[in-house]
This record gives sequence, structure tokens and C-alpha cells, in this order.
Amino acid sequence: MSEFKGKLHETAVKFPDTDIWMDSCGEEELNYGLERGITGATSNPIIVGAVVKNELAYWEPRIKKIIADNPTFSEDDVVWKLIDEVGAERSKKLLPLFEQYKGKKGRLSIQTNAKYYRDTDRMVKQAVHLNSLGRNMQVKMPASAAGIRAMEEATYRGISINATVSFTVAQAVAVAEAVERGLARRRSENLPCDEMSPVCTIMIGRTDDWMKAYTSKTGMVVDPECLEWAGVAVIKEAYRIYRQRGYTTRLLSAANRNHYHWSQLIGGDLCQTINFGWQKLLNGCDVEVASRIDEPVSDKIMKELNKISEFQKSFDEKGMEPEEFEYYGGFRSTLVNFLDGYDSLVKVIRGLMV
Repeated sequence: MSEFKGKLHETAVKFPDTDIWMDSCGEEELNYGLERGITGATSNPIIVGAVVKNELAYWEPRIKKIIADNPTFSEDDVVWKLIDEVGAERSKKLLPLFEQYKGKKGRLSIQTNAKYYRDTDRMVKQAVHLNSLGRNMQVKMPASAAGIRAMEEATYRGISINATVSFTVAQAVAVAEAVERGLARRRSENLPCDEMSPVCTIMIGRTDDWMKAYTSKTGMVVDPECLEWAGVAVIKEAYRIYRQRGYTTRLLSAANRNHYHWSQLIGGDLCQTINFGWQKLLNGCDVEVASRIDEPVSDKIMKELNKISEFQKSFDEKGMEPEEFEYYGGFRSTLVNFLDGYDSLVKVIRGLMV
């Protein structure tokens, strides 16, 4: 019998710098992951909606109490109070890791309102509130121009950030630079930084999704295998730059679509947030657990990818200016997805209020 509880557990044990997170804050999911070496977890309104639906017997009385105790609350007020409660409660499951690793692991990411993606001040204000919900919170903000500004300010205020709605090297570099500016401001005032743990997500599966959508829309014919490697190529390039420049921020991969999104990043000093379904698939697979982070994407694949102008924009550090981030195809589709997910959670609350 293997000493490991699946391939992700083996990854966590053999490559402790490659952190595996659970892309959920559900009770079952967290228990499963913690038994297999996860060191972090993620929430957002879509995830909270799924957790509430899956655990409705537990959360329905809590929701009804929020409604009863706050007679003037709108649906949105109830939703965000619920998100606060879910985040605060489930972050406690990670506290032992947070304490063991002195803030560098064991955090729960919790997301600001996606509707604020153009409003720096609102994001910062909400980030301060979300950070107050627990000692080990990590606040997610979208990597828009306004979000980049908010990340600098939030970092200055001592908040560990997680950049989300991010798909490109340009976004990853802009995030890392913003964090460095925020940390420099803290250090200039002798404020503590040692336990801060910022990360920048690259939603590599959604980078792939956008390449597939773009080539389909434009009628481009490329080797279909290359479309499974776009996100991997992007995050490997961002990782190279991060290591070269010594950024404090660590990269975080997200949105798994194939095993490359895990196996090609093994050995890196980075995080991987993987949803429950993919965790179970990968734990049961027969892919060898071996360091591949420094293996380049093949010349053949890169040649095909470079035929795609949107890939070049994604891969090139100078491919976009921050003011362009929110117009990137993957940004638009993901933001709409997040907003739709929020609306679905509102409908759940509406069903209990009306």
C-alpha cells in the first residue's frame, strides 16, 4: 500500500514548496484536502453559493437568523453577511497551518465584490473589512487597473492580497510590482511585513479557454494540442520573471482543465488551487510526481501558440498596459461568470426572504 493518499498528497510531501490548495471552502472538501496536505483554500461568491447549496441544512438556519436579526437588510446585505460568516468560520480550519508556518501558509482567500473592479477605493474599504474576519484571511481583488492600485494600498495596510481575474504575464508583473511598492511603504514606516503572504493567481485554464474561443471565433487553424499548453507557457514565463527579480509575491495557478496544469508546475515555489473534482481525479491518476517547473514548453508547441496574437499578448510582459487588462477576452468572460455566480447566490437568499 502506498504511503501517500494520492498524487497530490505525494506532491505535497515530496515538494513542500509546491503548495496545494483546495479551490473551495466546503466542509467535506476541506476535510478531504487537509488529510492530503493542502495548505490553503479559496472562496468567492460562486464557491460560497455551491457550499451553501451543498450544506443547506447547516446554512439555512444561519441565513434565516441573519434575515431575522437585520430587518432592513437587502438581499445583497444578507449575501455579504453570509459570505463573511462562511469565510470566518471556514478560515478556522486552516489556523493550525497558519500558526505553524507563521503566516506563510494556512490562509483562506476571500473575494471582494466583483462589481467594484473599476473602483479602487471601494475595493480597499472592503478588503480592510474582509481582512478583519480572521487572522488568516487573504483578500482577492481583480487584476484590473483599479485593482492593481487597490492591491498596493491594501498591502501597505498589512493585508495579504490574492490577485484574481488574472491570465497574463503582464498582469502578474503589475501585481508583483504593486505589492513591492506597498511593502516598501510599510517598511519605510517600520511596519511589520514578515508574516504577509501575497499571491498572484494566473487562471491558466481560463487562459486556455480564451485561446480556444479566440481561434474558434477567428477561424484560425492550429494544432489543437497547443491550446492545452497556453496557460502553462504563460505561468512558466511569469515564474521565470518572478524568480529572476525576487518578488515577494508567489504565483498561484487556478482553473484546472488538464493534468498539465498540475504536473507541469510540480517543483515550483508556488501554489496550486485545485477544485474538489480535479483533486479526486488527480489523486487517482498514474502521472509521475516529478519536478517539471523548469522544463520549457516545447518549441513545436510554442511555434503554434505564437501564431495566435492573443497568446502573444498573454505571454509578453509588455503585452498590455494595466488600463487594457479589463478588455482582455478572458477578463471579460470570467468577470461575467463571477457576476452570474453572485446573482445565483442572491437568488438563493431571495428564496428564503420573499
